[in-house]
Amino acid sequence: MLHIKSVTCIKQDRCLFADLNFSLNSGQIMQLAGPNGAGKTSLLRIIAGFSVPDEGAVLFQEQPISKYYEEYARELLFIGHKTGVNTQLSAVENVRHWLQINGYINQPDLYPILAQLGLVGLEDVPVRMLSAGQQRRVALVRLWLSDAKLWVLDEPFTALDKSGVAFLQQRFTEHLLNGGAILLTTHQDLTTHFSNLQTVTLEYRH
Repeated sequence: MLHIKSVTCIKQDRCLFADLNFSLNSGQIMQLAGPNGAGKTSLLRIIAGFSVPDEGAVLFQEQPISKYYEEYARELLFIGHKTGVNTQLSAVENVRHWLQINGYINQPDLYPILAQLGLVGLEDVPVRMLSAGQQRRVALVRLWLSDAKLWVLDEPFTALDKSGVAFLQQRFTEHLLNGGAILLTTHQDLTTHFSNLQTVTLEYRH
């Protein structure tokens, strides 16, 4: 599904990684590991198409994403450090707005999902009144609503309690069984056993 081909990234005259190669297939989950400053977020942004590599290319379904980004974007769900929520809107309003701008016609009942993510009683509160962790949970609701095949997630477990982490990993399992693929960074251990888990480790380069 996804192929990273000889990708190099240089930031402020420092090479974060060079000639990086790996592939991610349907039904596979991959953890991107490495110390702070190794370039994990920079790599995720390149894979999402938000920045371009200094060398190399990102291929999706054997096609370069730089040439077919509109098609690629429809198959990509990216949740990064910035949650992409509007702090003036409530959780429910945020999710409904996201559904609308992404072309989803059906408006499902959002309250059960928000409840499972620990947002009971906060569904209609302006997001600016929620903690950073709660705001992140609002963003994670997209994982239950998106039909994108490729999920790129930067620290999705941040500020989640054990039940929230378990609930999220249950959703990972469902996505993989449906032929999806997941690339994520996390400082927390995956508590669910994924038989198809692969790890790519970036090293800090001086």
